[in-house]
Amino acid sequence: MRRGKFYREKTQLIDNERLYTPTQAFELIKQAKRERFDETVEVHFKLGIDPRHADQQLRGTLELPNGTGRSVRIVVIAQNEKILEAKEAGADYVGSEELVEKIQKGWFDFDIVIATPDMMSKVGRLGKTLGAKGLMPNPKSGTVTLDVAAAIKAFKGGRLEYRNDKTGIVHLILGKASFSDEQLKENFMEVYDVLCKVKPTKSKGVYMKSVSISTTMGPGVFVEPMKIKWKEITSDDNK
Repeated sequence: MRRGKFYREKTQLIDNERLYTPTQAFELIKQAKRERFDETVEVHFKLGIDPRHADQQLRGTLELPNGTGRSVRIVVIAQNEKILEAKEAGADYVGSEELVEKIQKGWFDFDIVIATPDMMSKVGRLGKTLGAKGLMPNPKSGTVTLDVAAAIKAFKGGRLEYRNDKTGIVHLILGKASFSDEQLKENFMEVYDVLCKVKPTKSKGVYMKSVSISTTMGPGVFVEPMKIKWKEITSDDNK
């Protein structure tokens, strides 16, 4: 794929043969970002896991201390008093079986689906539709729950679901390019710490194979996994 002139110019700022500290990586991606809009900052972890085995697949949630910087559109599928609870908690769309039917017909104007356990028999019909987009409610991700108000608050406030893709890579966002370096560093360390803690026991060899940080449209900067320590990303000595 041929890259645009802007992208090619910004790649000159980065030495692709070098592994950077997180502090250096955040400085570089900000230099390489576009000025016309506030790009999302992304991180990609290539992990030493075999996704073909269920006991080496990663899936769960984490909460970014400084949020994502994005407006999250939440659908809640519930019934009875939980519908009012979801509306009062700030859900963007709330309903019951009529919402299930609407999604079945191709409506996807949302980012997260939360469902109460008693509605999962109905939501189950959306398995193929929502599963392909990674939106199917699941207890492991906190999207199947009776406490819909708490779930809405958490996802609006910066909770993210993480899961590996079929190649063993976990893709997540860290915030916006307009975030301060300190905010991005704090979010990054939360993600890094969580992924380290959930390392599958069956994973063999090197776990953190590579870590890449970039803005949505900018080039990636590779970070040395073994040098990711809180003291290193908060010290000017490592710049």
